[in-house]
Amino acid sequence: MKRLKMSIAAILLLAVTYVNAQAGHNHSTMKMDNKKMDHSKMTIKSDAKAEAILSDYFNLKDALVNDDAKKAAQAGSKLIVSLKAFDRKTYKGMQQMELIEIIEDATEHAEHIVKSPIDHQREHFKTLSKDVTDLLAITGTANTLYEQFCPMYDKGSAWLSTSKEVKNPYYGSKMLKCGSVKKQIN
Repeated sequence: MKRLKMSIAAILLLAVTYVNAQAGHNHSTMKMDNKKMDHSKMTIKSDAKAEAILSDYFNLKDALVNDDAKKAAQAGSKLIVSLKAFDRKTYKGMQQMELIEIIEDATEHAEHIVKSPIDHQREHFKTLSKDVTDLLAITGTANTLYEQFCPMYDKGSAWLSTSKEVKNPYYGSKMLKCGSVKKQIN
């Protein structure tokens, strides 16, 4: 039930963000008719603590891609530190409440990754990936990321990547290229 409420809130947040983005896009399109837009002065919303979480998440993903349970456990330990250091107080209302739940859940899964064999690490990575994706929906990122999807692992499983090239963390060397890019996240 907790996840359902969080999912509904995330969908509403995305819908509001989309509507606001469309309104802003229409406004900037009108301005562009009169003069050329300067992209060098544009800023993308980004949270340094969220970027640290992403960095640790990608190190964990890469360790799983390489079938390295020891490095995955080390990356999981670093991720726990980053998750606990995240300052949700800079966010307001519903976003802050959602972040509390996301961070709590992600920390629990990272803790399991630290002390588990690789098959169990991969099971927890699936939910951790969902948590990190939910976190990004709130915090944004300065990076271009790709949501990738493997239809074969546990009835379908997604993960985030910094590259369009598919390297499957759920199967590693057994089925490294299994999956596809589902969407680009900017």
